[in-house]
Amino acid sequence: MQMTVTEMAGSAVELGLSGRLDTAGVDAIETRFNAASIAADRHALVNLADVEFVSSMGVRMLLMAAKAQKARHRRFLLMVPPGSVREMLETAAIDTLIPMFETRDEALVHLTR
Repeated sequence: MQMTVTEMAGSAVELGLSGRLDTAGVDAIETRFNAASIAADRHALVNLADVEFVSSMGVRMLLMAAKAQKARHRRFLLMVPPGSVREMLETAAIDTLIPMFETRDEALVHLTR
């Protein structure tokens, strides 16, 4: 699992993930992911466009970060284009807990509201 951090205009950060968000993937990035999304006290857009698979450990990591962001009155958004990862997250009803968008532009509009 690889992670990139891109500063966005305003008080937001984009976290780009690529690879498999399974147990090994979560172990590889969770500390940095939490530092970049939660500890920095900014809105977070998590780009899952290059993620091949999300396991229950990956779902847990996303939900915990979203919960922490909500407690800090910060937004936590997912960018998930159509495909198997989106289908899995929708089947697990993650889209009812974390806003999901197909494009960066859609997510950015939501961040500026």
